[in-house]
Amino acid sequence: MLPSIRIEILNSAAEEFGGVRLYYTAMPESEKSAGRQPPPNTHFDDRLPKYSLWRRMQIPIIAAVVAACVRLIGCTLRYEILGWQHAERIYARRRQIIWTFWHCGILGVLYWGRGRGVVVLHSTNFDGQWIGRIIKKFGFGTALGSSTRGGLSGLAELERQLSEGHDVGFTIDGPRGPRFVAKPGPAILARSSSCPIEVFHVGYEHAKALNTWDRLQIPRPFSRVVMIFAPPIVVPVDADRELVEAKHAEMQRELERVQAAAEKWFSLSAEEKERARKSWNA
Repeated sequence: MLPSIRIEILNSAAEEFGGVRLYYTAMPESEKSAGRQPPPNTHFDDRLPKYSLWRRMQIPIIAAVVAACVRLIGCTLRYEILGWQHAERIYARRRQIIWTFWHCGILGVLYWGRGRGVVVLHSTNFDGQWIGRIIKKFGFGTALGSSTRGGLSGLAELERQLSEGHDVGFTIDGPRGPRFVAKPGPAILARSSSCPIEVFHVGYEHAKALNTWDRLQIPRPFSRVVMIFAPPIVVPVDADRELVEAKHAEMQRELERVQAAAEKWFSLSAEEKERARKSWNA
């Protein structure tokens, strides 16, 4: 059961969750027994759309095929991880992490992050439903919601998962773009949860970009992979709207920085790579 959500409006609009402060409290039993429903707002609507029997049959088939492909390719990939010391320091303080990355790198993340129990926000649309099944097959948890539908209830569920000791994750330009434009959800969640944001990017030595909105990257079997993690972004619990927006902008910049570094990694010389390793792992 999701907690109820009380919202303090910080400006006149709450487009894409901007200008809102979220508070999460358990719904009183009296309200449950009275059959009270969430406000009739798309940001709270996490109901699954109704599809034809044919479409419903496609969801498990697509999920099974894609999951098998990810496993076959993933077991051949060779990962190099840079900047992981930032996560280790956060875990040493017994804190949880809000992971954030671009949608195009999801396949490499799925295999590398398998079995870690990270709870990932995914959309309620058709693609989101089969993606959600794949995520579960690799040992991730799921929460329903996106920037266009069910987002606030999704953030409430992620906040609850953080409080229970689970990391959470965002494919931050999903579910349908714009590509490489970060949504503000992690900054809002970081403020309400006091958990830091960790942004990262996955770079492949050899990969095929699909003709999709996100230019999804399919790594070639036996390819080398680099994952680069930036220093954490912390949003104070008393941050006002301007500071949250500044942290959102910082998240965008850091995503672009690790993306540029990861995507040019395999064109660097051995000496350049060694200097970069020392810098990212400092």
